[in-house]
Amino acid sequence: MAGTGVFADVLDGEVYKYYADGEWRASASGKTVAIVNPTTRQTQYRVQACTQEEVNKVMDAAKVAQKAWARTPLWKRAELLHKAAAILKEHKTPIAECLVKEIAKPAKDAVSEVVRSGDLVSYTAEEGVRILGEGKLLVSDSFPGNERNKYCLSSKVPLGVVLAIPPFNYPVNLAVSKIGPALIAGNSLVLKPPTQGAVAALHMVHCFHLAGFPKGLISCVTGKGSEIGDFLTMHPGVNCISFTGGDTGIAISKKAGMVPLQMELGGKDACIVLEDADLDLVAANIVKGGFSYSGQRCTAVKVVLIMEAVADTVVEKVNAKLAKLKVGPPEDDSDITPVVTESSANFIEGLVMDAKEKGATFCQEYRREGNLIWPLLLDHVRPDMRIAWEEPFGPVLPVIRINSVEEGIHHCNASNFGLQGCVFTRDINKAIMISDAMESGTVQINSAPARGPDHFPFQVPFARLDVALELIRQRRFLLPVAI
Repeated sequence: MAGTGVFADVLDGEVYKYYADGEWRASASGKTVAIVNPTTRQTQYRVQACTQEEVNKVMDAAKVAQKAWARTPLWKRAELLHKAAAILKEHKTPIAECLVKEIAKPAKDAVSEVVRSGDLVSYTAEEGVRILGEGKLLVSDSFPGNERNKYCLSSKVPLGVVLAIPPFNYPVNLAVSKIGPALIAGNSLVLKPPTQGAVAALHMVHCFHLAGFPKGLISCVTGKGSEIGDFLTMHPGVNCISFTGGDTGIAISKKAGMVPLQMELGGKDACIVLEDADLDLVAANIVKGGFSYSGQRCTAVKVVLIMEAVADTVVEKVNAKLAKLKVGPPEDDSDITPVVTESSANFIEGLVMDAKEKGATFCQEYRREGNLIWPLLLDHVRPDMRIAWEEPFGPVLPVIRINSVEEGIHHCNASNFGLQGCVFTRDINKAIMISDAMESGTVQINSAPARGPDHFPFQVPFARLDVALELIRQRRFLLPVAI
């Protein structure tokens, strides 16, 4: 169970501690933050409300620890990461329990997230040794007008202290996707987990503690965003910020100054369906892509742009599949579980009511009980409806009927989002041409959008997010050559 056995040190009575300088501590504030179970809508856990002074101490310790860690041999860094990965996978059950209770993730998916996270940590360690173990040599006469009288030796060195802020929907996997690359590259890391998902993240951090990482190298602070949010992101001790979330990232980017940023801020992933597509495949992927984890994924299908000639058939096939989805609590491995908070459910309902008022066709009756929203397909959605553009982050999917490929591409590219998308057609030439025209970081062909496998680049247009390289900088030495 969570907070017991090897995780007993993480819990202080009924409140989970924060992690600093290699120790689990209670905050001097005496305050806590409640974590509400999305299913019961009752307080499930409590975590420490850290103070700004405690954040200062964490940053000081991280800076000191990073200097020594940067001198630690690559093989030793990798060895500790492999150890942490093994411990994480060994204790997948209590961590998965937290995911079920904090974010209503279906039980089987919660276990999968933890195991997948351990695999990612190990993969990062292996790739880090390869990438960071190489340097580059340039000679001066490779540029016009120069003689061979200089050599340039370059290698990769750490940035320093990395601030990692993962989202609620994958608080373990999207935390280790920041932690692993940062540590193998020689950085220290301060984790600020989301409120919903914080306890799962604290358990995950304890796995790194058990692996034997140096004191101060990894820290995890919890608390209210209003008290320590801006203080963390604007802290002078931070050398890089890795953030996954929503509009908060825009505010962070405006306040962070010259600090390097790595961000992913949501998506309105378009699914373009042509007349020649395999319609059974289309329907299966729309349901999988649009409704898994109740649509609470940045890479979920968020809008279907379908040619009019096949729209009726696909809508019918999708409705038949939606009728078979299991709706209920995450403990029962339901396909559709409660969305994370009441405010999220209210936002989704607002989009649904707007579509209703403007004439969208409801393929199912809209049904909601607390945070639990039954899957809903909205047909004949028009561009003047909010659901056509806004990200619901819930089990509601709009269908926009189009009369040309150009119309679909135009709608896709008019969106403020550009994370992923997909195209369904049997014509590979059309698929490549359309995917090239879509202003999306990743386009899947005949498959729903997805993050992964985890070692694949996860991109937005014009901004590479290759994991390890974003958390290091280049060091170059210019060496004169005696003639």
